[in-house]
Amino acid sequence: MSGLIAHPVQIWFSVAAVDMRRGIDGLSSHVQQVLGHAPCAGSAFVFRNRAGNRIKVLLWDGTGVWLCQRRLHEGRFIGPKAGEPCVSLTVAQWEWLIAGVDWRRLSSVPSADLRA
Repeated sequence: MSGLIAHPVQIWFSVAAVDMRRGIDGLSSHVQQVLGHAPCAGSAFVFRNRAGNRIKVLLWDGTGVWLCQRRLHEGRFIGPKAGEPCVSLTVAQWEWLIAGVDWRRLSSVPSADLRA
């Protein structure tokens, strides 16, 4: 993330869709109770709505809490596959996610069918 928001220590993407009416307190509670993380540890937490056209990012920067929202007018944000309550994203995956691209397809290792 660039601009006013510092680069987070880690970026976590919540697997389950959340109600986008939740604010800082509701999402912080979700981070603690559902994801099992401390919301004030310097990590960014990304939440997606059920339709997949909105994400919210919660980030504590040491002074206060940022809550940012992004909405796509076309297409949808690709969420992580079910399994763990949240998955860790690299900075490259984050950049692809906010661009609306399937960030799960990023890999430095070619798939088996592409190998010679």
